[in-house]
Amino acid sequence: MESAIIQQVGERLKSAQSILIASHVRPDGDAIGALLGLGLALQDAGKTVQMVLQDGVPASFRFLQGYEQVQKEPKGEWDTFISVDCADYKRLGKPFESIRKPDINIDHHITNEKFGTLNLIVGEEVATSAILTDCLPKWGLEISQPIANALLTGIVTDTLGFRTANTTPESLRQAALLMERGANLPELYMRSLVRKSYPAARYWGAGLSSLERSDGLVWGTLTLADRKAAGYGGNDDADLINMISAIDGPKVGMIFVEQSDGHVKISWRALEDGYNVAKVAKHFNGGGHAAAAGADIPGKLSEIQPLVLKTTREMLGLK
Repeated sequence: MESAIIQQVGERLKSAQSILIASHVRPDGDAIGALLGLGLALQDAGKTVQMVLQDGVPASFRFLQGYEQVQKEPKGEWDTFISVDCADYKRLGKPFESIRKPDINIDHHITNEKFGTLNLIVGEEVATSAILTDCLPKWGLEISQPIANALLTGIVTDTLGFRTANTTPESLRQAALLMERGANLPELYMRSLVRKSYPAARYWGAGLSSLERSDGLVWGTLTLADRKAAGYGGNDDADLINMISAIDGPKVGMIFVEQSDGHVKISWRALEDGYNVAKVAKHFNGGGHAAAAGADIPGKLSEIQPLVLKTTREMLGLK
C-alpha cells in the first residue's frame, strides 16, 4: 500500500471528532464488516461515530456486535465523512444524494471512481476489511474482539471462504491476526456463508429452477413474485450467485434480480481465468473486480435481460 495516503488518512482520522461512515446499498459482508470494524474502532478511540446503510443490516449479519447502531440515513452534523467498500458514490444511495462527497474513500474495487478527497484504494486486496486489518494499527486504533469479528467476516465473505483466485498468503495471515484478536473463524464462516434462513432457501429454489445456459454462460432469474412467494425480506439474491458460480462447465455465471424500484440488479462471476466481467459491468455503469462484478440497471426485466446477455457474450467473446 502507498504509505503517504495511509499517513494522510491517519492524520485526518486523528483530528476528526464527529464521523459519518457509510457503505453501499444492498450491503454484503465486506460492506458491513468494514463499516462496523472502522466505526467501532473509532468509537473505542473516543470519537463520535454514526454508521449508515440505506438498506440497513441484513438479518444474516445481525450476529455482529454493533449492528444495532447502524442507521438508514445520516442525522445531525459531522466533521468527517468516510465511505467504505463503495466504488461509485451513487451506490451509497438516496440519503447521500444531497450530501457533499466523502473526505475519505476506502475501497478495494479496481473500478473505484476515486470520489473522495483522500482515496485509499488497494485493488489487490481481497476485501476492504483486509485494508482496514492492516491499517487500523498504523492509525493507532485497537482491534478488539468485536472489531476482529467484523473484519474477518468481510474477508471471509469476499473470498467465499478463501476460495477466490485472489486469495494470497497475506490474506491468510490477516485472518490469523484477527483470530489472535479473538475472532471465531469457524462460527463466522458458518453464519456468513453456510447457514440460510427458511425464506432464503425457498428463494434459492425459485432461482435454481430458473437456471439457463448457452454460449458459455449460465444464469438465473429472481423476480419480485419469487421474493414474495418465498417470504424473503431482502432485495438481493441471498448469495445465490455463489451457488451458480460452483456450476461446472460454463465460463461466466450471472444472476438477474428484479427490484421494486423498477431496476434490475445483475451480478457477474468469471468461472474461468481470462474473463474480465468488470468491463461488462462498467459498460452498464456498474463495477467490481475482474472475477466478480455487478450493476443496477433501470428498466423492465424482460427488456434488460436479453440486452445484458447479448452484450456480455459480445464483450467477453462467448459464442
